[in-house]
Amino acid sequence: MKEKLETLLQGGLSELSAVTSEETLHELRVKYLGKKGLLTSVMKGLGSLSPEDRPVIGQMVNVVKAQLEERVDCVLLEIRQKNKEEKLRSERLDVTLPGRRRPLGTKHPISMVIEEITGIFAGLGFKVAEGPEIEMDYYNFEALNIPKDHPARDMQDTFFVNDSIVLRTHTSPVQIRTMLKQAPPVRIIAPGTVYRCDSDATHSPMFHQIEGLLVDKGVTFGDLKGILTIFVNQCFGAGTGVRLRPSFFPFTEPSAEVDIACVMCKGKGCRICKNTGWLEILGAGMVDPEVFRHVSYDSEAFTGFAFGMGIERIAMLRYGISDMRLLFENDLRFLSQF
Repeated sequence: MKEKLETLLQGGLSELSAVTSEETLHELRVKYLGKKGLLTSVMKGLGSLSPEDRPVIGQMVNVVKAQLEERVDCVLLEIRQKNKEEKLRSERLDVTLPGRRRPLGTKHPISMVIEEITGIFAGLGFKVAEGPEIEMDYYNFEALNIPKDHPARDMQDTFFVNDSIVLRTHTSPVQIRTMLKQAPPVRIIAPGTVYRCDSDATHSPMFHQIEGLLVDKGVTFGDLKGILTIFVNQCFGAGTGVRLRPSFFPFTEPSAEVDIACVMCKGKGCRICKNTGWLEILGAGMVDPEVFRHVSYDSEAFTGFAFGMGIERIAMLRYGISDMRLLFENDLRFLSQF
């Protein structure tokens, strides 16, 4: 029995010394120490020993078992340490290598222009006001002095949801809603999305506008020109020429189209400005007393002006974009330039 145990121990230690994987180690543990292993088979013969030899052999069995278990544990630690070192070597990171930069998104040119224009007017004391894009006909037309039979409705090709609800054709309804909520003075800009049935290289069925409104005592047309001149010079550069041409809008009187010296040719005349040296950028005028009547403002005590501009128009001029549709195609080759 002693010889069997010594042979078993030497054989186990010899096999364990050659193990290189946890799978093989597990197999040897089962072979020697499992319920049906070699050591267990030796222990089954203890019953046939004499009472004097049984405790001696039993103690030897425990020693053999302890040595094999200790060796198994040591080999397991060695294998795991070796695997860890190999993994560290194979996955070692060279911190001296330059990092891989992730591509960063950029702001859309429309967003950039809206933020810039909003910032300019915020510096002039204007606050931002917002309103719904699905609008009541009353706020979009009637309160702005455009009744149902008014020919000016033909100027705006409208998306009708039903007879009394439309997709707003401008952000002017925000001006009406604001004046209904507060008494003068009022000084707001209303950026937002608007909708019209039109689509070509210079028009889109969905586009963006910023409209402004200032109402107070003693507001004059000169104040309007002064505010717009400051805006143009901050947006397009100091010294940019500004001119106002008489025009018509149902909700302002008098009304004007505002032109700037062509940003492409600096007023000399080119294809973009049709050789006139001027580019139209917005419409403006003094608020019509009829509009004040709809919001219960005293037109004898208060005057005001309003203006509105298309953001896409400004963006195209700022960045030299020839086709408005490029702004809505989400082509990364185009957007990455900004």
